[in-house]
Amino acid sequence: MSGAGKSTALAERGFQVIETDEGGWGKWSNADGGYVWREDRIDVLLAGEEGPTLYVSGTVSNQGHFYPRFNAVVLLSAPADVLPYRTASRTTNDYGKSSEDRGFILQHLAEVEPLLRATCTHEVDATQLIEVVVEQLVAIGEGTDR
Repeated sequence: MSGAGKSTALAERGFQVIETDEGGWGKWSNADGGYVWREDRIDVLLAGEEGPTLYVSGTVSNQGHFYPRFNAVVLLSAPADVLPYRTASRTTNDYGKSSEDRGFILQHLAEVEPLLRATCTHEVDATQLIEVVVEQLVAIGEGTDR
């Protein structure tokens, strides 16, 4: 879920965090009707050498292609009344500040989140304190969440 601070908190702990919504990880695909991950770049990322736990964030239509290469797929969920507040109050990204963006967020919540829920290995309630969410993500990443 955007704007909660999870990526910053994970990076501060020494984990590798890739935000695929920025930095050229994605591209527009008319054939797929939206953004997709650049498979060449994701392939190189996932083939990287051993190092700190890698957290990849972002939602695109071709992400499922890579699921077999992930140890876990986590859905960070929050209700419709929380998401607009979170995106409106963040300072690192303008997405979610316009009424059009908020409409897309709520549409994606209704249409995309059920698809993500059906394919994830873990779901974390992102309305919890960010420290609790990060601890859960760390446990999942380390395989100690069971």
